[in-house]
Amino acid sequence: MAYNIAPLNELIAQFERLPGIGKKTAQRLALNIIEQPPERAKRFAEALINAKSKIHFCKCCQSLTDMELCSICADSQRDRSVICVVSEPKDVMAFERTREFNGTYHVLHGVISPLDGIGPDQLRVKELMARLSDSNVKEIIMATNPTVEGEATASYLSRMIKPLGIKVTRLAYGIPVGGDLEYADEFTLARALEGRNEI
Repeated sequence: MAYNIAPLNELIAQFERLPGIGKKTAQRLALNIIEQPPERAKRFAEALINAKSKIHFCKCCQSLTDMELCSICADSQRDRSVICVVSEPKDVMAFERTREFNGTYHVLHGVISPLDGIGPDQLRVKELMARLSDSNVKEIIMATNPTVEGEATASYLSRMIKPLGIKVTRLAYGIPVGGDLEYADEFTLARALEGRNEI
């Protein structure tokens, strides 16, 4: 049975636009919102608006923050000589769950993918190179996903960074080829960090 309720249909359509949300899940989420007390639905809407208006990129690592610097870049206890380069902010979250990495990060916001029209200029490569030109960085860990695009991105960055005399390593065993870092468990990510290889 199809509902002819325009606001409900619009809410379902908005949920469907989210990654991994199909028609049935979108319907379930929309109906759940409708069934909530008005105050809870209002808090949900305000949380969406606040997140969208207040969260931006960290001026140093390009991860997400609501301050000038993210909490990792602002932490004086972090080892600034090691930068872990990842594709997306969710990858930073995955590594932080391991509690094994004490360096800093750099988020590219994607990977090189010529088929999708994404080249180095669409990524945060310039910001990474700017960090390397005036810092004491000794090692860059390439932690892009082990996909064709992730490998191409790691290889491209490695060729740019090596002439600077900075050691470039790649995550080791444990991460399956074609897999996504966000789905790897903490132990697998920790082992991949420990066994990284120079590239």
